[in-house]
Amino acid sequence: MPVRDAVFEDAEQICALIEEHAVYEDKHDLKLDRAEMSGYLFGPEPKAWVLIATPPDRPDVVAGFAFCSWNFSTWEARPGIWLDDLFIRPEHRRHGLGRELLDELRARTTGRVEWDMQAGNEKAEAFYANLGAEPVPDWIRYRWRP
Repeated sequence: MPVRDAVFEDAEQICALIEEHAVYEDKHDLKLDRAEMSGYLFGPEPKAWVLIATPPDRPDVVAGFAFCSWNFSTWEARPGIWLDDLFIRPEHRRHGLGRELLDELRARTTGRVEWDMQAGNEKAEAFYANLGAEPVPDWIRYRWRP
């Protein structure tokens, strides 16, 4: 199976994927503390969870990930999944791993699976549209930073 739940031993690879994704998107302001991230993912009260994608013929290779947390919709009265990050390393693209990750997320909830996409990312937009996902009209995201 090319998609599995991350385990503590994946923490370093998860952090590396986050860093690679930031560089890929030309974002150089990433603040990542590996020990804190390990605690948030695998500590006594996890705040997020990760799915790992591996090539079908190489289960020892981490090709990409989906970084997620649970959310809840009062409107639909059910939990859903917030996808914070989806990234497949460039050398492993075009093998269906992104779709595998998203299919697994869809299978884990009867609620919504939601995410943001950087404006102007035409490849991602085409990929998501091909899956049947659509932009959310009439909503503006706000962020309140500490």
